[in-house]
Amino acid sequence: MNRTLKQLERDIANATTYPAWMEASLEHDRISGADEWKDIDRSPHYDYELIRNRLWQIRQARERHNVNKLVFHLHEGLHGNLGNISNPALYRHSRVGTKHLIERYLDEVCAALNYLCDESFDQFGLKQKLDFFETTGQAFGQSGLMLSGGAALGLFHVGVVKSLWEQGLLPCVISGSSAGSIVASVVGTHNNDELAEKLRPESLYLEAFRAAGWKGLVRGTPVLDGDHLEACLEENIPDLTFEEAYRKTGREINITVSPYDRNQHSRLLNWRTSPNVLIRKASLASCAIPGIYPPVSLWAKNIDGERVPYIPGRKFVDGSIQDDLPVRRLARLFGVNHSIVSQTNPHVVPFLSRSESTDSSFSTLADWGVRNLSMNLNYALELAQRRVRSNDLGLLISKAQNVVKQRYIGDINLIPPRQPLNLLRILRNPSMDDVRNFISLGERTTWPKLDMIGNSTRISRTFLACRQRLDQLEERTLNRLQLAYSPDDPEHSRVSANDLSH
Repeated sequence: MNRTLKQLERDIANATTYPAWMEASLEHDRISGADEWKDIDRSPHYDYELIRNRLWQIRQARERHNVNKLVFHLHEGLHGNLGNISNPALYRHSRVGTKHLIERYLDEVCAALNYLCDESFDQFGLKQKLDFFETTGQAFGQSGLMLSGGAALGLFHVGVVKSLWEQGLLPCVISGSSAGSIVASVVGTHNNDELAEKLRPESLYLEAFRAAGWKGLVRGTPVLDGDHLEACLEENIPDLTFEEAYRKTGREINITVSPYDRNQHSRLLNWRTSPNVLIRKASLASCAIPGIYPPVSLWAKNIDGERVPYIPGRKFVDGSIQDDLPVRRLARLFGVNHSIVSQTNPHVVPFLSRSESTDSSFSTLADWGVRNLSMNLNYALELAQRRVRSNDLGLLISKAQNVVKQRYIGDINLIPPRQPLNLLRILRNPSMDDVRNFISLGERTTWPKLDMIGNSTRISRTFLACRQRLDQLEERTLNRLQLAYSPDDPEHSRVSANDLSH
């Protein structure tokens, strides 16, 4: 049996497609005894008795068609991590899935939500449904995908996005900083039909890096040519504003940029805060590493569709410097309370654990060491900041402080394996083999986390799907009402306004 398990582990490690990985992983769970572990409800890692009771209450109310009681249980009892069912420890015992009790509970909650959405009830009409799904869905929250900086290493994000998208698990809310902003922009400006083609390695134009040369000396750019990077972005990102992209794809793309000024806070650009800003320019600014690329002025479209400066006189630089993962602002703007992070920043990745577990003493000691080092660095930078009078030097110190103080992980983390030679590829145009390898690495890193991501996002995805169906129903109902009361159609039978309640 040990020989069989070791062979399966090699098959899992060497799998080149998700179905092959899944087949080997399921067989590993069967032989290793993980399937028996899934059948046992009891575990110290979650409140299994609470989940049992909630499952029974919701199922009983649905099977008895007691709508009022079902709405009560869902409205009062739905929480994103009820009973700690999203605990990463529950996904360490098996290659695929977790406790069957948790999966049955999620099945029942989603079945109940679909039942309330799609069936007709005398005392729970369209208006009541819309109110319930809006308020309960907002309270429950949703997941967001956050793509970090990382220069050329950010190609790892493409594999992450591709894997999530192919399994129907790509969140609607996506943020990107620096290199992550390019991937977020590509995803946010291409609909599903276009994305299937765009995520192929051969479809990506990646000639982003070129030495500035004598032009750089004139412009004060020490290393790389910003115009060349902008030309690269033009090949990958359509000429759309944030609002235009949202209307096209339904994806809520967020790009962080940092002001090129001392004592200024970073900005989160999206279709709500800056609907008319051009995504290409926002991504270019988010990639403008100080000292490597020149700062960037943002542009927007006015009401006549003409390109005009956005906040004239203000320039912006790399978004990951101040807010690589804009968790708080995504929570405020979009109700994001669960984060999936793809992290490739070269100054962060070597120090991050590849396991969601924090049980080991070594991991705890390493975390303590990193935190202690960060505190000391921050204190030293704070002292230097007080003594510096030069704006340029003060700006660099301020940015360094932000880098030290940030939190670089989320609830579920997708982190590439440590490969020291990757540091040599950070500011180098990748070959086609490099592109394929980075994308494949992102996919293979994501596969083991897909079940945890799927379970953690399942209820919020069901809320979103139900709300979309109800919005369509409301639109059809209002159109019928308009036709019924149209003076140009007096023979048309009138539709009662009470239709909105049925």
